[in-house]
Amino acid sequence: MTKLYPSLLSADFLNLQQELNALEEAGVDGVHFDVMDGQFVPNISIGLPILDSVRKGTDLPIDVHLMIEEPEKYVELFAEHGADMISVHVEATPHIHRVVEQIKNKNVKAGVVINPGTPVHAICPILNMVDYVLVMTVNPGFGGQTFIDGCVEKLDQLSEIKKVHGLNFDIEVDGGINDTTVESVVSHGATMLVAGSYFFKHEDYKTVTNILKG
Repeated sequence: MTKLYPSLLSADFLNLQQELNALEEAGVDGVHFDVMDGQFVPNISIGLPILDSVRKGTDLPIDVHLMIEEPEKYVELFAEHGADMISVHVEATPHIHRVVEQIKNKNVKAGVVINPGTPVHAICPILNMVDYVLVMTVNPGFGGQTFIDGCVEKLDQLSEIKKVHGLNFDIEVDGGINDTTVESVVSHGATMLVAGSYFFKHEDYKTVTNILKG
């Protein structure tokens, strides 16, 4: 079954504990935690202090998505502050193999992320190392963007690589996921979904969870 990780950037931070409780009750599989540095992407978001609060507030797995330059300087800190999964952009570092090793050495699941303009072959050398691949279906930096249809082809390519080489990494999709796009990405191989503005605009989180998980 497809796993769902709502993006906390779209949650109500004035009532974060209540939001976390509601997510648990809705039956989501974890929470997505977007970190932006204002350099790699044109926005600044949450960091370690908020991660500490989220970790105290829930037992749900925390999927930390680092949209930052030089992630090798920070991955160990995020692991120590409670991340269960950490993904880094191949575009953000010349040392992606080393960064993935750093994450794995902290006993945290490691993911690699590709932007809409980055081809799958850019990450082929490390696909045997990672636990998941995050395919961005919008350009990272802001929520509420429109799904880029052309990114679906990457899901097919990753699914074929898994089949041919006997790999078992998850394929995560982030950007523009809603009731009209979810069927397409799942049918093309996505096993993990990130949903932000679409998810949190619903008052009933259980209903939208059921819609997206099918």
